[in-house]
Amino acid sequence: MGRLFGTDGVRGVANADLTAELALGLSVAAAHVLAEAGTFAGHRATAVVGRDPRASGEFLEAAVVAGLASAGVDVLRVGVLPTPAVAHLTGALGADLGVMLSASHNAMPDNGIKFFARGGHKLADELEDRIESVYAEHRTGAPWDRPTGAGVGRVRDYDQGLDQYVAHLVGVLPNRLDGLKIVLDEAHGAASRVSPEAFARAGAELVTIGAVPDGLNINDGCGSTHLDLLKAAVVEHGADLGIAHDGDADRCLAVDHTGAEVDGDQILAVLALAMREREALREDTVVATVMSNLGFKLAMERKGIRFVQTAVGDRYVLEEMKEHGLALGGEQSGHVIILDHATTGDGTLTGLMLAARVAQSGRTLRDLASVMERLPQVLINVPDVDKSRVTSSAELATAVAEAERELGSTGRVLLRSSGTEPLVRVMVEAADIEQARSVAGRLADVVKSALG
Repeated sequence: MGRLFGTDGVRGVANADLTAELALGLSVAAAHVLAEAGTFAGHRATAVVGRDPRASGEFLEAAVVAGLASAGVDVLRVGVLPTPAVAHLTGALGADLGVMLSASHNAMPDNGIKFFARGGHKLADELEDRIESVYAEHRTGAPWDRPTGAGVGRVRDYDQGLDQYVAHLVGVLPNRLDGLKIVLDEAHGAASRVSPEAFARAGAELVTIGAVPDGLNINDGCGSTHLDLLKAAVVEHGADLGIAHDGDADRCLAVDHTGAEVDGDQILAVLALAMREREALREDTVVATVMSNLGFKLAMERKGIRFVQTAVGDRYVLEEMKEHGLALGGEQSGHVIILDHATTGDGTLTGLMLAARVAQSGRTLRDLASVMERLPQVLINVPDVDKSRVTSSAELATAVAEAERELGSTGRVLLRSSGTEPLVRVMVEAADIEQARSVAGRLADVVKSALG
């Protein structure tokens, strides 16, 4: 069995890779590991369990709840809510762990399991490794230590979660959104009720699309991975801006009033300046990953804001922020972490804060986002290759070295295996878009031939 945990939990095709048996077993293992780590010391453990609207989430939720309860953990079932809502409620309710069932931006057949520790933070790598090890041990025959009688966990629905989370979001805004007309694309996902409710309470006039989940249509041609519908709706309705989430709403991308995309780097730049203005940007520092556009780094330098770079993955951004007490970080993909108000990337919070800056400043989002100029950047996903060999292939290393020589100091190359999907990402940045496309295309061909 290969490693189950990727960069964002356990993910795969539901009922094929991610089965009910696996979900149940991992949940029992998580309960045992966290108990051994002292998380449940001296008290009866409680878990918050939520999911996105995928059809497979129904049976996987049942398996997770059964696993936790069988291990003696009481379960608060919060239903369909965004990932950051489950994280927030885990902390706010004083729960010992949280579990979210979602495959985020992936297509509907996939699903995933994310665990949160007490306080609503993602589990450390060593705890994930231990959970996987304990699961493997018991899968091969070692019996579980099972409570009986009054020792088994109790399960109840917690219906206040949505209102509690929305109240938190609206309560941390620096100003209201009155006067703004906003289009929201909910990706037929977990924020389909939460996000419109939060923006409406904050005073915005709303047009909502992609907010009728049926269990099968999540991320289907809509949301943060498919912005065309949002772009058209913003222009059609004469809106001030548009906000798009992914399936579990831990991401946010935006569209300005002209229908132009505003990516995660630009959102980070806008929020960094807004937070510094109100003295909320600790150490005048923002954290982002190696995937961030070079234009973001240059813009922050011009504005006197320090830029700290991490490996790809919001968990590494969060680790850097927590270690150094920083307030803002994120990824170009739209994972933005505002650590004073959230323990993980929160797409609804990010969208609200971005809209609040537009309302407070009286400037258009297009004007605000122009603080940075994006250098041409081409990203090609190469599927169905052996991503484990991306750093060991001599043929690929030679091709990358040649590309870097061609680009010189005006560009860069980044190859990385996806932590959540079976593919390799090829990113090329250059001063000229045609050069970036050419180099990226050639490297993608080498990835196919070398790793296929």
